[in-house]
Amino acid sequence: MTLIATHLGQVRRRIQDAALAVKRNPSGITLMAVSKTFPVQDIEQAIAAGQMVFGENYVQEGIEKIQILSALHPKLEWHFIGPLQSNKTKDVAAHFDWVHSIDRLKIAERLSIQRGELAIPKKLQLCVQVNVSNEDSKSGIPLKEAQTLCSAIAQLPHVSLRGLMAIPAPTSDLIIQGQAFEAVEDCFKQIQAKYSKEVGFQEFNTLSMGMSDDMESAIAHGSTIVRVGTAIFGKRDKISA
Repeated sequence: MTLIATHLGQVRRRIQDAALAVKRNPSGITLMAVSKTFPVQDIEQAIAAGQMVFGENYVQEGIEKIQILSALHPKLEWHFIGPLQSNKTKDVAAHFDWVHSIDRLKIAERLSIQRGELAIPKKLQLCVQVNVSNEDSKSGIPLKEAQTLCSAIAQLPHVSLRGLMAIPAPTSDLIIQGQAFEAVEDCFKQIQAKYSKEVGFQEFNTLSMGMSDDMESAIAHGSTIVRVGTAIFGKRDKISA
């Protein structure tokens, strides 16, 4: 068994234990392996260990990996999780299945138009990124603006509004961790309650939050996708976008 396979097993056990601790079904939580900066060979090891969902932060790097791996593994699911600029939306619309980092209506509109122009049958799955800790260095919109943006995205034809994504400020304080995730969970539930019968909200069921160091707290507050890189692939060298 490879080291990556061992790490994946450890992360899956953490997810299971965290879910059962709050009486959730572990099958309702998706593990996304964040493979940014790691080579195709490492992703192949994860695939061999049964991992099918991968997250990338950099458009060109992600597309190169998708092009290499999708022919061999057509059932892989690719999530774009980094900040997205207008000049990169067409490439993302063409190659990715999900985008977690929507913080402007303009970006969602461009993705919808371009997905339609590409005539890709499956809609692009979108999450709105909220800046729950109000960090200047983080992308995302304030929680109070999430409802308005979600309502607008729900009307777009070639994308599907799936939920919210958040990256709280890192902290080892479990109380502060929990407060941040609870705030996002509350916002998510408020949107569900208000728009549950509205067009475009039928698949609004995703909370993308929790990473290597805080996934247990995120799962305790309703996360349905955890984004884990370091605990699977190891420490990464920083690169520029």
